[in-house]
Amino acid sequence: MLDTFIKSFKLKNTYKTNTILYSIREIPFLKKIIPYNLYANNGFKSFISVISIIMKIFKTFLGKFAYILILIFTISSLYDLESSVVFLHIFTFLTLAGFINKFIFEPEKYLYYAIFIIKIDAKKYAISNYYYYLLKTFISFIPFTIIFGLISKVPLWLCLLMPIFVIMVKAIIINYDLYSYKKKQINMILKSTICLLVLFVLAYGLPFIGIVININIFLILFILSLILGIISLYKINEFNNYRKMFREIFDSNHHYDKKDNSQLIKENMREKIEYDKKNSSDKIGLAYFHDLFVKRHKKILTQTVKIQTIIISIIFLLLIIIAIYFPELGSLLNNIPLNYLPYFVFIMYILNRGSTLTQAMFMNCDYSMLTYRFYKTPKFILNLFTKRLKTLITLNIYPALAIAISLDILLLVTGGTDNIINYLVLFISIISLSIFFSIHYLVMYYLLQPYNINSELKNGLYKIIQGLTYLICYFMLELELPTISFGLVTIIFSILYSFIALVLAYKLAPKTFKLRN
Repeated sequence: MLDTFIKSFKLKNTYKTNTILYSIREIPFLKKIIPYNLYANNGFKSFISVISIIMKIFKTFLGKFAYILILIFTISSLYDLESSVVFLHIFTFLTLAGFINKFIFEPEKYLYYAIFIIKIDAKKYAISNYYYYLLKTFISFIPFTIIFGLISKVPLWLCLLMPIFVIMVKAIIINYDLYSYKKKQINMILKSTICLLVLFVLAYGLPFIGIVININIFLILFILSLILGIISLYKINEFNNYRKMFREIFDSNHHYDKKDNSQLIKENMREKIEYDKKNSSDKIGLAYFHDLFVKRHKKILTQTVKIQTIIISIIFLLLIIIAIYFPELGSLLNNIPLNYLPYFVFIMYILNRGSTLTQAMFMNCDYSMLTYRFYKTPKFILNLFTKRLKTLITLNIYPALAIAISLDILLLVTGGTDNIINYLVLFISIISLSIFFSIHYLVMYYLLQPYNINSELKNGLYKIIQGLTYLICYFMLELELPTISFGLVTIIFSILYSFIALVLAYKLAPKTFKLRN
C-alpha cells in the first residue's frame, strides 16, 4: 500500500512539475531565455518539484485558515449569542455541507495515467490516496480549530475533536458515494443542491433566531459520526470495484482514452450553443455577426445572469425583511454596507461572466474565424472588440445593479448613515467593479489570447494574471474598511485601470490577437 502511494505521489508531483515548467516557458519574455531542454534538467526539475510541494502545503493550510477565519470565526462573532456555541454550531453544519467535496471521484488526468496507463492497482491507489487526504485534512484543520476555537472560548478538548469529526463525516460521505455507485447513482449527492442550501441556512440562519446546537448535541453527533465513520472506513477498504468505478467515471466524462482533451472542450462548448431559427437578427454586417453569437449563447450568458440577479435579489430581500421584523439586528446588518464593501470585490469577481464569455468566443467563433485574413485586420478586430465589450458590460451590469440597489436599501432600512455620500459611493463602486472586471477579462483575452490551436489554455502569463487576480480578490475578504474611503479608492482605480487597459487593447490587439501554435 505504501509503495503504491509513493508511486502515485511521484507521478502526481511529476505531472504538476511539468505543468509548471510548461507554464513558465509560455510567459512571453521567458520563452526565449529558457531552453526547451529544460524538461531534461533534473536539478531544475527537482527545484520546481520542491516548490510545487511547498505551494501545495501552503495552499492546504491557507485554505483551512481562510475557511475557519471567514466562514466560521468572523461570522460567529457577529451574532448576539455566546461565541463558543455559535462557532460550534456553524462548524458542525458546514462540515455536513462538505458532501460536495468529491475527492475520490474527481477524474484527474494523473489518476488516469496511474491506473490505465501505468497500471497501478486501482484499489491500493484509491485507498492510500484517500487516507493521505484524510490525514492532510486532519493536520491542516487542527491548528486553526485550536487557535480560533480558543479565541471563541471553545474548550480545548472540543477543539481537538473537531478535526476528527470532519474526517469521520468525509469517510461516511465517501462510503455512501461508493454505495451509490453500485446503484448507478454516482452523481446523486452532487445534484442535491437543495440539501446544500438547507445546510447553509441552518448554519447561518438558526443563530439569527437564537437557535444553536450546544456541546451535548455536538457530542452526540460526534459519537454517531465516529461509529459510522469507522464502519465506513472498513467498507471503503472492502470495496473491490475501484478500477471499474474509475473506468465509468472517465467514460462518463469522455476523458482521454476516446478523444483528446481539446476536442472534448470544443464539443462541450458546442453543446451550449442554441441552434434555433428564432435566434435571428435584423442587424447587418459585423453587428449581425456579433448579435447572432450572443443570441445563440443565451444558455451560458443571459440565462445565467438572470439567475444570478434573481438569487441576489432574493437574498437581499430576506435580509431586508429580517432587518424590518428584527430591529435588534439592524445595527448588525447596517455594518455590512458601511464596512464590508471589500467583500464585494470577491463577490463581483465570482459573478462576472468575462471568463466564460471569452472562452465561448474562442471555442465557438474565433478559433475558426482567425484563419481568415479579413478577421485579423486592425479595423475588424477593434470594431468587434468594442461590440463585445459593450455586450459583456451589459450582461454583468444586471447582477451589479441588483447588489448596488439592494445595499443602498439595506443601509436605509437598518438605520441609514450620517454621511449621505455613502449611498452614492456604495452604488458607484459596485458598478465600477462590474465594469472593471468586464474590461479586465476581455482585454486580457485580446492582448494575450491564451488558447493554442488545440483550444488548450496554455499562456503562462495569462494564468499568472488570472491567479494574481484571484488572490487579490480573495485577500479583500480579510479587510474591513469604511465604505466611503475604500469605495472612492475602488472607483478611482477602476477608472484608471480601465482607461489604460482600453488604450493598450486598441494599440496592441491587432498584433496580439491571433492563433497560437
